[in-house]
Amino acid sequence: MARWIGALLVVAMVAGAIAFLSLKGNFVGKEDKLATIAESNAKKLGIERLERTTKAPDFGLDDLTGKRVTLKEQRGKVVFLNFWATWCPPCIQEMPTMEKLHQDLEKEGSVILAINFQETPDQVKEFFRQHRLTFTALLDRDGKVFELYQAWALPMSAVVNKRGELVGKVMGYRDWHSDEARQLFQELLAEES
Repeated sequence: MARWIGALLVVAMVAGAIAFLSLKGNFVGKEDKLATIAESNAKKLGIERLERTTKAPDFGLDDLTGKRVTLKEQRGKVVFLNFWATWCPPCIQEMPTMEKLHQDLEKEGSVILAINFQETPDQVKEFFRQHRLTFTALLDRDGKVFELYQAWALPMSAVVNKRGELVGKVMGYRDWHSDEARQLFQELLAEES
Protein backbone atom coordinates (compact mmCIF):
# COMPACT_ATOMS: atom_id res chain seq x y z
CA MET A 1 0.00 0.00 0.00
CA ALA A 2 2.80 2.41 0.87
CA ARG A 3 4.41 1.70 -2.49
CA TRP A 4 1.20 2.63 -4.30
CA ILE A 5 0.91 5.89 -2.38
CA GLY A 6 4.57 6.69 -3.12
CA ALA A 7 4.08 5.91 -6.81
CA LEU A 8 0.96 8.10 -6.94
CA LEU A 9 2.85 10.96 -5.29
CA VAL A 10 5.64 10.68 -7.86
CA VAL A 11 3.13 10.67 -10.74
CA ALA A 12 1.34 13.70 -9.24
CA MET A 13 4.62 15.62 -8.85
CA VAL A 14 5.68 14.87 -12.46
CA ALA A 15 2.23 15.89 -13.77
CA GLY A 16 2.37 19.07 -11.71
CA ALA A 17 5.84 19.91 -13.01
CA ILE A 18 4.74 19.37 -16.62
CA ALA A 19 1.66 21.54 -16.10
CA PHE A 20 3.76 24.29 -14.50
CA LEU A 21 6.29 24.27 -17.32
CA SER A 22 3.61 24.38 -20.00
CA LEU A 23 1.87 27.28 -18.23
CA LYS A 24 5.17 29.08 -17.71
CA GLY A 25 5.66 29.12 -21.51
CA ASN A 26 2.45 31.15 -21.85
CA PHE A 27 3.90 33.95 -19.73
CA VAL A 28 7.12 34.34 -21.74
CA GLY A 29 6.99 37.44 -23.91
CA LYS A 30 7.09 37.32 -27.72
CA GLU A 31 10.59 38.81 -27.75
CA ASP A 32 11.84 36.15 -25.32
CA LYS A 33 10.35 33.35 -27.45
CA LEU A 34 11.94 34.81 -30.60
CA ALA A 35 15.29 35.12 -28.86
CA THR A 36 15.10 31.51 -27.70
CA ILE A 37 14.19 30.23 -31.17
CA ALA A 38 16.87 32.39 -32.81
CA GLU A 39 19.42 31.11 -30.29
CA SER A 40 18.48 27.51 -31.10
CA ASN A 41 18.83 28.03 -34.85
CA ALA A 42 22.13 29.88 -34.40
CA LYS A 43 23.48 26.89 -32.44
CA LYS A 44 22.37 24.47 -35.17
CA LEU A 45 24.28 26.59 -37.70
CA GLY A 46 27.36 26.73 -35.47
CA ILE A 47 27.14 30.50 -35.14
CA GLU A 48 29.28 31.76 -32.28
CA ARG A 49 26.92 34.02 -30.33
CA LEU A 50 28.41 36.94 -28.46
CA GLU A 51 28.09 36.98 -24.68
CA ARG A 52 27.19 40.65 -24.57
CA THR A 53 25.55 43.07 -26.98
CA THR A 54 28.13 44.66 -29.25
CA LYS A 55 27.58 47.27 -31.93
CA ALA A 56 28.84 45.97 -35.26
CA PRO A 57 31.85 48.05 -36.35
CA ASP A 58 30.85 50.45 -39.12
CA PHE A 59 32.74 50.49 -42.40
CA GLY A 60 32.46 51.88 -45.90
CA LEU A 61 33.48 49.98 -49.05
CA ASP A 62 32.85 50.35 -52.77
CA ASP A 63 30.50 47.97 -54.56
CA LEU A 64 31.11 46.76 -58.12
CA THR A 65 29.67 49.95 -59.61
CA GLY A 66 31.96 52.17 -57.53
CA LYS A 67 29.16 53.24 -55.15
CA ARG A 68 30.19 53.56 -51.50
CA VAL A 69 28.17 51.31 -49.17
CA THR A 70 28.31 51.66 -45.39
CA LEU A 71 27.04 49.33 -42.71
CA LYS A 72 25.39 52.28 -40.96
CA GLU A 73 23.14 52.80 -44.01
CA GLN A 74 21.73 49.32 -43.48
CA ARG A 75 20.25 50.08 -40.03
CA GLY A 76 16.73 48.66 -39.80
CA LYS A 77 17.69 45.63 -41.92
CA VAL A 78 19.13 42.28 -40.96
CA VAL A 79 22.60 42.25 -42.51
CA PHE A 80 24.51 39.13 -43.48
CA LEU A 81 28.22 39.90 -43.89
CA ASN A 82 30.23 37.28 -45.76
CA PHE A 83 34.02 37.52 -46.04
CA TRP A 84 35.26 35.60 -49.08
CA ALA A 85 37.59 35.31 -52.10
CA THR A 86 37.21 33.84 -55.60
CA TRP A 87 40.06 31.36 -54.96
CA CYS A 88 38.43 29.90 -51.81
CA PRO A 89 36.65 26.54 -52.54
CA PRO A 90 34.27 26.65 -49.50
CA CYS A 91 33.38 30.25 -50.41
CA ILE A 92 32.47 29.14 -53.93
CA GLN A 93 30.43 26.26 -52.52
CA GLU A 94 28.30 28.42 -50.21
CA MET A 95 27.64 31.29 -52.65
CA PRO A 96 24.62 29.57 -54.34
CA THR A 97 23.02 28.99 -50.92
CA MET A 98 23.54 32.67 -50.12
CA GLU A 99 21.88 33.62 -53.42
CA LYS A 100 18.82 31.51 -52.53
CA LEU A 101 18.64 33.15 -49.08
CA HIS A 102 18.95 36.55 -50.76
CA GLN A 103 16.11 35.75 -53.19
CA ASP A 104 13.89 34.56 -50.33
CA LEU A 105 14.45 37.40 -47.86
CA GLU A 106 15.55 40.54 -49.72
CA LYS A 107 12.01 41.94 -49.93
CA GLU A 108 11.51 41.33 -46.21
CA GLY A 109 14.40 43.59 -45.19
CA SER A 110 17.48 41.37 -45.23
CA VAL A 111 20.65 42.29 -47.10
CA ILE A 112 23.76 40.31 -47.99
CA LEU A 113 27.08 42.13 -48.22
CA ALA A 114 29.76 39.84 -49.66
CA ILE A 115 33.09 41.43 -48.74
CA ASN A 116 35.85 40.32 -51.09
CA PHE A 117 39.45 40.07 -49.95
CA GLN A 118 41.82 42.22 -52.01
CA GLU A 119 40.84 41.13 -55.51
CA THR A 120 40.22 43.36 -58.51
CA PRO A 121 36.74 44.57 -59.47
CA ASP A 122 37.06 42.63 -62.77
CA GLN A 123 37.81 39.36 -60.94
CA VAL A 124 34.80 39.79 -58.66
CA LYS A 125 32.49 40.92 -61.51
CA GLU A 126 33.43 37.86 -63.57
CA PHE A 127 32.88 35.57 -60.59
CA PHE A 128 29.43 37.08 -59.92
CA ARG A 129 28.53 36.81 -63.62
CA GLN A 130 29.61 33.15 -63.84
CA HIS A 131 27.71 32.16 -60.70
CA ARG A 132 24.67 34.38 -61.42
CA LEU A 133 24.86 36.15 -58.07
CA THR A 134 22.68 39.21 -57.48
CA PHE A 135 23.48 40.24 -53.90
CA THR A 136 25.93 43.06 -53.17
CA ALA A 137 29.66 42.49 -53.52
CA LEU A 138 31.99 44.91 -51.74
CA LEU A 139 35.71 45.34 -52.40
CA ASP A 140 38.04 45.36 -49.38
CA ARG A 141 41.11 46.35 -51.37
CA ASP A 142 43.41 46.90 -48.39
CA GLY A 143 41.96 44.21 -46.08
CA LYS A 144 41.02 46.72 -43.35
CA VAL A 145 37.45 45.45 -42.92
CA PHE A 146 38.72 41.85 -42.77
CA GLU A 147 41.02 42.99 -39.98
CA LEU A 148 38.24 44.95 -38.27
CA TYR A 149 36.02 41.83 -38.16
CA GLN A 150 38.92 39.46 -37.48
CA ALA A 151 38.18 37.40 -40.57
CA TRP A 152 41.31 35.27 -40.34
CA ALA A 153 39.91 32.27 -42.24
CA LEU A 154 37.61 32.09 -45.26
CA PRO A 155 34.74 32.04 -45.53
CA MET A 156 33.74 33.90 -42.39
CA SER A 157 30.22 35.20 -41.91
CA ALA A 158 28.69 37.60 -39.41
CA VAL A 159 25.06 38.48 -38.75
CA VAL A 160 23.97 41.98 -37.72
CA ASN A 161 20.46 42.62 -36.38
CA LYS A 162 18.20 45.56 -37.27
CA ARG A 163 19.59 47.59 -34.35
CA GLY A 164 23.12 47.34 -35.77
CA GLU A 165 24.26 44.82 -33.14
CA LEU A 166 26.52 41.92 -33.99
CA VAL A 167 24.50 38.74 -33.37
CA GLY A 168 27.33 36.30 -33.98
CA LYS A 169 29.82 34.94 -36.46
CA VAL A 170 30.83 31.63 -37.97
CA MET A 171 33.90 30.34 -39.79
CA GLY A 172 33.65 27.95 -42.72
CA TYR A 173 31.00 26.74 -45.13
CA ARG A 174 27.32 26.74 -44.19
CA ASP A 175 24.19 26.01 -46.17
CA TRP A 176 22.61 29.45 -45.87
CA HIS A 177 19.40 28.23 -47.49
CA SER A 178 18.80 25.53 -44.88
CA ASP A 179 15.65 25.62 -42.76
CA GLU A 180 17.69 26.73 -39.72
CA ALA A 181 19.31 29.62 -41.60
CA ARG A 182 16.07 30.88 -43.11
CA GLN A 183 14.30 30.60 -39.74
CA LEU A 184 17.12 32.48 -38.00
CA PHE A 185 16.89 35.37 -40.46
CA GLN A 186 13.06 35.42 -40.34
CA GLU A 187 13.18 35.56 -36.53
CA LEU A 188 15.70 38.39 -36.62
CA LEU A 189 13.51 40.21 -39.16
CA ALA A 190 10.53 39.86 -36.76
CA GLU A 191 12.41 41.57 -33.92
CA GLU A 192 11.83 45.24 -33.12
CA SER A 193 14.30 47.75 -34.57
